[in-house]
Parts: sequence; structure tokens; C-alpha cells
Amino acid sequence: MSAVERILSRAVIEITPGSIVNLGIGLPTQVMHYLPDDFDVQIHSENGILCAWKQAEPESMDPFLIDASGAYVSLREGASLFDSAVSFAMIRRARLDLTMIGAFEVDAHGNLANWKIPGKFSPGIGGAMELAQKTKRIVVLTTHTDKHGLPKILETCRLPLTAKACVSRIISDLAVIDVTDQGLVVREKLVDISNVDLQALTEAELTFAIEGKAL
Repeated sequence: MSAVERILSRAVIEITPGSIVNLGIGLPTQVMHYLPDDFDVQIHSENGILCAWKQAEPESMDPFLIDASGAYVSLREGASLFDSAVSFAMIRRARLDLTMIGAFEVDAHGNLANWKIPGKFSPGIGGAMELAQKTKRIVVLTTHTDKHGLPKILETCRLPLTAKACVSRIISDLAVIDVTDQGLVVREKLVDISNVDLQALTEAELTFAIEGKAL
């Protein structure tokens, strides 16, 4: 199983039946493809869809029906379409139960940086700031390290923040880590890795609620 597959297959466990969920641009949007077709969930897209569903087949793609990342999506029965004002009103009124979001960096305090790397082009912060501040629960989906092998889970974020103290849980390709008042707590491991090796790949200090081997 690849790193991405480990993240996505574990992420679906976070979604409870009957919930309203936003899946952020990038890796999180792929989560819905790991959900059973009959799973009771309402996927929210901030560009104006409630009950968005999996990517549309080529023959049924509608150029006016895309998610926030620009992918052609299908609709579930009973879906609603609305403008961005209504969509963001739902977010700001805390109607969403869960947002899954990607990260450049996330830190021991639950701070999130996912919208800008100085010196590189960024289209803007978009809906990430609103989602991170107003959703009841934020789960970050990310590789444990960047393409250079450097930690993405830090003691303190260095990049411009999306929102402060917003993250509840981090699901990386190596572990499931909770942000608590006592710091970062490893709840599960997704690979067979020792506590020492996992800590070496993590800048922030970890507390281990489990033994050293993968579950």
C-alpha cells in the first residue's frame, strides 16, 4: 500500500454516518473515492454544492459542476446547489461537522499553514481560513515529511498561518496523531516503525499512547 493509500484508507474512518463534511483541495478530495456508494454522508463544496459525490464519468461530465479543486463531480440524490454566499454562511455558522484539509506545516499547538510558501505563486488563501476557523473538527491529511525528507509536523509553524489552534487530528502516512493540551499524542501507527524512528521524523515532541510497533 502506498503512502497516499494509507492516508486515505485511514481517513475514511473519521467520517461518521449522517455528518456534513468538507474535503479540501488536493489529497482530501480523494477521500470520497474510498467511501462506499451507500455511505450516509453529505459532502460540502464551498463553491456551492451539498451532497457532491465521486468524480463524474467522462460521458456525464458537466462543465458547470465542479468541486473546489476544479474536478468534475457527480451529485447524490437530494443534492443542493447554491451560491458562494450561502455556502460560506453554512461554514461561518459552524454547520459543518468535519473538514479534512492538507498542510504544508502543522505544529504542536494545532496551528495550520497550508496556503502560501513565500517566493512561490499562491492563488490566495481561498476558503481554507474560513473552514479552519469555523468547522467543528479539523483533520489534517499529509505526508509525514516533505519531498526533501524534512518534517512537516513542527514545534511551531514557520510559514504564514491559515488559522491558529484549529487542528484536532493529524493523519500522516506513518501515524495518527492527536493535538491535545498536553501536546501531540500518537494514537495509531500505520506502518511498522519504532517510537524512536517516528520521533526522528517529527520536529515536535511526541507522546506515545501505544507500543512501538504498528497496529
